[in-house]
Amino acid sequence: MLRIQRSGNGEVVFTLSGQMDEEPMAELETLISSEANGRPIILDLRDLTLVDESAITFLQRCEANGIALRNCPAYVREWINAQRRES
Repeated sequence: MLRIQRSGNGEVVFTLSGQMDEEPMAELETLISSEANGRPIILDLRDLTLVDESAITFLQRCEANGIALRNCPAYVREWINAQRRES
């Protein structure tokens, strides 16, 4: 289960905790797209415990679209980088 907590103060921060798989990504994508244009969006991954391949693809796409990944666990960063090299 993934918990999504939103905070904002000039920038929008979505703090993600728990397990990220395909199911909650649609909700997260809707939350991201509903934000006002021009405000920086950050995904804080400090409390993310488990991801699957679809989550890595999603996070890679977020970064490509200018969304910052804050407190990204090393294994997630390595997986994103490996997927980029394969592309």
